[in-house]
Amino acid sequence: MSQWPSLLEGYEGAEPLPTTLNPDGKSLYNPPGPRSAAYDEFPKEIDPTQNGFDFHIFHMPSVPAQAQYARELYERIRREFPELRIYQFFDEAVGPHPTGMFEVNTFTPHQTGAFFSWLALHRGPCDVLVHPNIGDLLREHTELATWMGRRWPLDEDRLKNRGRKSYIP
Repeated sequence: MSQWPSLLEGYEGAEPLPTTLNPDGKSLYNPPGPRSAAYDEFPKEIDPTQNGFDFHIFHMPSVPAQAQYARELYERIRREFPELRIYQFFDEAVGPHPTGMFEVNTFTPHQTGAFFSWLALHRGPCDVLVHPNIGDLLREHTELATWMGRRWPLDEDRLKNRGRKSYIP
């Protein structure tokens, strides 16, 4: 028995998927089906009392050009995405984060996808930790984390047994 639940629950007895290639000769044809609810709603594991995803945008304050870029990115995000929640800009380590950073929160799958794709192209020298909010800070920042750029070591002891308690002043 696997430690992970089957992702095919509900598809038992479904027709086998075709092995037909699309006209590009590389990708597989997927027959039309119902639109995934994930386009409109976060999966049930995401805590609905919180925002859906956190984006922690890291920079190195000791590198002037990088610190300046991070400040400009911070302002640009505030101007271009006013509907997102953005916290204060830190030029020092805060909570479990080992360097300067700021945090941006998204509230819908649409916002998350739009902001992720925009940030992938505009993050410059900054590194980004992206995670869903499920009510377990340690698991969110480790097992469920996705990184753009370099992965930074986090102070995991500051995340253990905290539930949803904030670690940012």
